Amino acid sequence: MSHSEHERHHHHHVHTDNKRVLAFSFAIITAFMIVELIGGYFANSLALLSDGVHMLSDAFSLGLALFAFKYGERNATTEMTFGYKRFEILAALFNGVLLFVISIGILIEAIRRIAQPPEVMSTEMLIISVIGLIINIIVAWLMMRGGDTHHNINMRGAFLHVLGDLLGSVGAIAAAILIWLFNFTLADPIASMLVSVLLLRSSYGLIKDSLTILMEGTPKDINIDEVVNTVLEENEIENVHDCHVWTISNDLNAFSCHAVVQDTMTIEECEQLLHRIEMRLNDLNIHHMTIQLESKNNNHSSKTLCEHLSIAH
Repeated sequence: MSHSEHERHHHHHVHTDNKRVLAFSFAIITAFMIVELIGGYFANSLALLSDGVHMLSDAFSLGLALFAFKYGERNATTEMTFGYKRFEILAALFNGVLLFVISIGILIEAIRRIAQPPEVMSTEMLIISVIGLIINIIVAWLMMRGGDTHHNINMRGAFLHVLGDLLGSVGAIAAAILIWLFNFTLADPIASMLVSVLLLRSSYGLIKDSLTILMEGTPKDINIDEVVNTVLEENEIENVHDCHVWTISNDLNAFSCHAVVQDTMTIEECEQLLHRIEMRLNDLNIHHMTIQLESKNNNHSSKTLCEHLSIAH
């Protein structure tokens, strides 16, 4: 199996694992979300209700992420030559914005409750929060163990929602204990505020990373100077210009450039040169590359120089 074939096999395997984990997590979260919203309403707990709302957004976000994976599998067409893989990035961006908006809403409600703290049923709040924490730990563990929450931004967006719920459950438990022991009702909105601040930070990072991909910025794991120097290390190449590095979707990084080579190179020599560069750039996490070779004078009439010979992998 070649390096490129191994990469495609690996990505397909991880992609399948992501979908399986998301489907199972979606079922668990949706079931408990209903229980927590009802319990939060009767316990009159903002921390519990906010955790339930997070779970509602989780259920939606997990469903959207799962749909994005499936939709992104559609084949490329003449209108969409890279296929629909970027739908995953759009889903991640939407999840980031949704998490940001929900966090702001909970923060505003928490401030209102600090001014007028309501009565909270701490026992019911504690019981449901503990169950919610257990559910969130299970789902988070499944996603970390079986899914690619580090490299796949769509999976990371869904994971952040679950992580937010986990933190929300911890906050609700702490608040319930403080209310039960000391009748400190302010613990409920304070816990919600702390969780909201943490979620705002996480959602901001997700939004920023999604926009970077959509704006075709340089991937964080790619050093463009290292990529260019790798191409220039070939003795036949004298200069490199018009270089671009971007991410098509998640780990699918692309690179294009114009490379000036010696006028005397033959077609066979150009092909060998491009093959060597392809192998070296694969090691730098570049999976799709287009390199245009040209002479110093850009002499298009030359028969021995493959000015327009390019490799797209």
